[in-house]
Amino acid sequence: MYKSATPLKLSRITAAGLIKKILLAAMMLVCVNVFAQVQPLKISSNKRCFQTADGKPFFWLGDTGWLLFIKCKKEDAIKYLDDRKAKGFNVIQVMLIHDINLGVNAYGDSSIHNKDVSQLVINDEHVVDDLQYGYWDHVDFIIDQAAKRGIYMGLVPVWGGNIKHVSVEQARVYAIFLANRYKSKSNIIWLNGGDIKGADALDKWNMIGSTIRSIDKKHLMTFHPRGRNSSSAWFQNEQWMDFNMFQSGHRSYAQDTSSNEILHYGEDNWKYVNDDYKLKPVKPTLDGEPSYEDIPYGLHKANEPYWQDYEIRRYAYWSVFAGGAGFTYGHNSVMQFYTPGDSGISFFPKQKWQEGLQAPGAAQMQHLKKLLLSKSYFDRVPAQELVIDNGEKYERVAATKGKNFALFYTYTGIDFKIDISKLKFFPKNAFWYNTRFMEKKYQYVKIAKGERTKTFNPPGEKENGNDWVLILEK
Repeated sequence: MYKSATPLKLSRITAAGLIKKILLAAMMLVCVNVFAQVQPLKISSNKRCFQTADGKPFFWLGDTGWLLFIKCKKEDAIKYLDDRKAKGFNVIQVMLIHDINLGVNAYGDSSIHNKDVSQLVINDEHVVDDLQYGYWDHVDFIIDQAAKRGIYMGLVPVWGGNIKHVSVEQARVYAIFLANRYKSKSNIIWLNGGDIKGADALDKWNMIGSTIRSIDKKHLMTFHPRGRNSSSAWFQNEQWMDFNMFQSGHRSYAQDTSSNEILHYGEDNWKYVNDDYKLKPVKPTLDGEPSYEDIPYGLHKANEPYWQDYEIRRYAYWSVFAGGAGFTYGHNSVMQFYTPGDSGISFFPKQKWQEGLQAPGAAQMQHLKKLLLSKSYFDRVPAQELVIDNGEKYERVAATKGKNFALFYTYTGIDFKIDISKLKFFPKNAFWYNTRFMEKKYQYVKIAKGERTKTFNPPGEKENGNDWVLILEK
C-alpha cells in the first residue's frame, strides 16, 4: 500500500552506525519517562478549554513553524524548539507536506513518490550520523525532540492548496499511514486543511479527518481554514472535529473589503470567537493565524506597514478575553525559516529566521499565558457586560472574568468605566498588569466600598500599543 523509493540498504550502515543505533535505542529507553510526561490533550468538561489527561489546565500558546520539517536539519530544529520552549510556547503548527511537487526536506529526502500522497517514501538512501535516515524519520525525530521539551505538534497532513492534486482514495490511504505512524505519540494534535476553505474539496477533508479519527481516537483534531474564516463554517457537526480554529488573517480594517467574503471583521478577531462561542455543540475555539509579526499589512505589498509586536498583543488579548482557548503567534521570517538567498520566499521578510526568533512579540506572548494560568481557569467566561459605554475598533476594552477575578484589556490606554455591581464580588485588589514586561511592580488602584461604577485610568498617555490589563481580585 505504501511504496518506498528504494529498499533499505544495510550496506550503507557501518559498524559504527550499528553501535550508534544500539546507543540510540538505549537512550530511547531513558527518554520513555520524559515522553510520558507529555500527556495527550483533552477537552475540558465545560467544552470551552483544553486540559491534559490528568485534568490540569492547558492554555494553547502556539507558534507557526510551518516549514520546520522541510527547511531545518536536526541542529536547526533543536535550536528552534529550545528557543520556543524558553519563550513559553507549547504548540508548534507545522506542515507535513508543503508542496507535493517539491516534496523534499533539507537533506534532499522525499516525502512521497510520483507526486502521490498515497505513495510514501518510507526508506531513503540518505544517511545521517551513519544511520539510514529518510523524510519521515526526520519528522519523527523532531516530534520526539518537541515531546522532550513539553511541546505539542499541530500536524497539517497536506497544505490546502495541494488538495486539487489528491483524490479521495489517495487522501484515505495517506490518512491511514499518518494515523498509524503517529497514534502512539503523546504530543500530537491534528490540523486538517491548511489555509483553505473547507468547501474546497469537502469530501477529501472529511475523508482525511474521519479516517484519522477511525484509527487514532486519542488525539485532538481541528481544521485550519483560509483567512477570515472559521472551521465551524463547514465542520461544526463533524465527529472528527474536536475544536474550532479560525484564521483572522493579515488584513487591516481598510483592506478587508473582498466582495467574495461574507465576513468583514477587519482586525476585530474577537468577533470570530463570538460567532463560534454561540454554536452547538459547544467546542473550544482559538485564533490559529492572526497577522504575523514583521509581515506587511495584507501580505502582498512590501511598501505597506509591517505588523508590530503591540498589534499582535492586541490580537492575542482580544481573542482570548472573548473566550478563546488559546492563541497562535507567527513571525514572517520564522514561519518559513527564511535565509537570505532562499528560493520560493513569500511576503518580503526582512531578517533571517534566527534573528526573527528574538522579535519582541514572541517573548511577550507568554505573559498572557502566565496571567491566565495564575487564576482559576475553567470558570473563566467573557464579560463584556462589565464595560460601560465601550469603544469601537482600537478603543474597545475586552473583559473576561472568573468566580473571584476579572480582567480588562485596553489597547490604547484609554480611560474606561466598569460596572462593579455586576462583578458578584467586591474587588479587594485592583492593579495594572504590564503586557510588555510582566513587571512585578504593579500600580495599585483604590476602590471605595459602595462604589457601583468606577472609571479607570491606565498608566501612560493614550496611544496605540500603550496596552494594559486591569486585574480585579476578590
